[in-house]
Amino acid sequence: MPAPYPLTAPYDHGLFDVGDGNRIHWEVSGNPEGKPAVVVHGGPGTGSSAHNRKLFDPDRYRLVLFDQRGCGRSTPHVADPATSLAHNTTPHLVADLEKLRQHLGIERWLLFGGSWGSTLILAYAQAHPERVSEIVLAGVTMTRRSETAWLYGGAGRFFPEAYERFRAGVPEEERDDLVAAYARRASSHDLAVRDRAVADWCAWEDAVLGLEADAPGTNPYGDRPSDGRISLVRIASHYFSHGAWLEEDELLRGAHRLAGIPAVLLQGRHDLAGPPHTAWELARAWPGAELTIFGDSGHLGGAGMREALAEALERFAQ
Repeated sequence: MPAPYPLTAPYDHGLFDVGDGNRIHWEVSGNPEGKPAVVVHGGPGTGSSAHNRKLFDPDRYRLVLFDQRGCGRSTPHVADPATSLAHNTTPHLVADLEKLRQHLGIERWLLFGGSWGSTLILAYAQAHPERVSEIVLAGVTMTRRSETAWLYGGAGRFFPEAYERFRAGVPEEERDDLVAAYARRASSHDLAVRDRAVADWCAWEDAVLGLEADAPGTNPYGDRPSDGRISLVRIASHYFSHGAWLEEDELLRGAHRLAGIPAVLLQGRHDLAGPPHTAWELARAWPGAELTIFGDSGHLGGAGMREALAEALERFAQ
């Protein structure tokens, strides 16, 4: 099902200083008097996508897109090896999102995102539940260490050839913690080392998505522009090697704080990058959350998920 709305141009945009030398890029489109909503992109490190503007009725939504620290059009960009990741953590991103809300004069907003975006949304909403009107998550993750261990370990049982190549991308003595090893190499000032790590990481991510109906013949990670690949791998490996600065099950234990916030959770049955047990556990702990698992979808979604997403955004626009 194609996105229902035409791609509209932003009517306002800027770079907002959030501290620590970081400025995040933001843009607003749609109706200035419409229902506020924000898209929280995945990765971490992918940057925002203009395609998301097609999901929201421009006559009824005031839609905010922004790029998290170090990626997209935010500055400084981590494609520059001199850009430090010391001030790029989940608490920093939660604070950035709240500062952006205040900067734009928004009282409460709908939060939409998937994959890593769902983790950041959950962390923000549990810190600031009074600022959230609704939540829509498509492809639920909580970035627990167990989830990272699955994606960069357990999933290798399905793709042994690709996983062997992924493991071979770091020295044998560092393979006990692949994610940490890739984080070190992706931040190397030796650009040959960095670029090899980026290419190998993206090849593994693409292999995991290779069984999905929307994926054959494409490389969603490897086909990104060079700076986008670097920011994705540097930031993602940095976050995942630190457990996203969250205690294991922290977001699951805090789900009760979201009671009363209307929520729609959309999950693909065949999501090998983020298996559906995470969404199932979250829905059971979150009073009032509506979970639908789609048999035709993986991590990239599918027709059923896209239709349900459109219906949720239509309902919440009322």
